[in-house]
Amino acid sequence: MKTIGLIGGMSWESTVTYYQIINQVVAEKLGGLHSAKCILYSVNFAEIEQLQRNNQWAESAAVLGEAAKKLEVAGADLIVICTNTMHKVADMIQAHITIPLLHIADATIEKLTKQQVSSVALLGTKYTMTQDFYKSKIIDQGIAVHIPEAADIEIINTIIFHELCRGHVLDESREQYKRVIESLVAKGAQAIILGCTEIGMLIKQADVAIPIFDTTIIHAEKAVELAMQ
Repeated sequence: MKTIGLIGGMSWESTVTYYQIINQVVAEKLGGLHSAKCILYSVNFAEIEQLQRNNQWAESAAVLGEAAKKLEVAGADLIVICTNTMHKVADMIQAHITIPLLHIADATIEKLTKQQVSSVALLGTKYTMTQDFYKSKIIDQGIAVHIPEAADIEIINTIIFHELCRGHVLDESREQYKRVIESLVAKGAQAIILGCTEIGMLIKQADVAIPIFDTTIIHAEKAVELAMQ
């Protein structure tokens, strides 16, 4: 089994989910007392979030690149960034290491393609929803991407940073997300991408009528698949 290197802490709430899923999948596949071989480097999210707000993406890439390098030196065979947003600088992080970095959008697109989804709604941070680094990968595969209206983008983003990243899961926020999802279904979305690793804390398949693609689960499962090849 290869060793999975996790760059976590963005937020640590969703990093816990990564660790749990990775070990659960290994146990399901191998049985007994088997668990994953993994190394976690958890950053201080307050520092990264400030760099995001200040549009200092190169500086944030340098921080995460150093984390990736340390994971490689420690023995990691592949790297997983435990957040969607920071895949904006995935190529810069990859430049710091010689081992592969598993891109969360690539893993998600693989799932969408297998299920022949041609139109999706994308929920995530405002960076993920409005910028091209994530959407363009999906669109390039011939899949249409719908995002919320501007006011709803702010609502989705605020709930992520002010509630979910702090471990607060509120029923009223779930209703807000469900309202936004319904509006995107009305625009033609066949499925929903939970394109922020914390959203799965709030929205489950039982909450919506169309399929959800939880990127945290997809990413973690793909990491195990690669680690066990």
